[in-house]
Amino acid sequence: MVSTAIRRAAAKKLRANTTPHKRILWSALKELPVEGTHFRWQAPIGPYVVDFFCPAKRLIIELDGGHHND
Repeated sequence: MVSTAIRRAAAKKLRANTTPHKRILWSALKELPVEGTHFRWQAPIGPYVVDFFCPAKRLIIELDGGHHND
């Protein structure tokens, strides 16, 4: 299994090199006024780094796009 430090470093790198669409969604998610909707951006979970994660609701959002075709 990959160490926590490596997964956190990978998440930090992904946040720094994100797409404009993910930045827009992040702006909306972090401003949600509903209690229990705190989201984490590029959160390491197990061996993965997910785009957006709401621990209280056990919700993961993955936003993918055309860059995967390159």
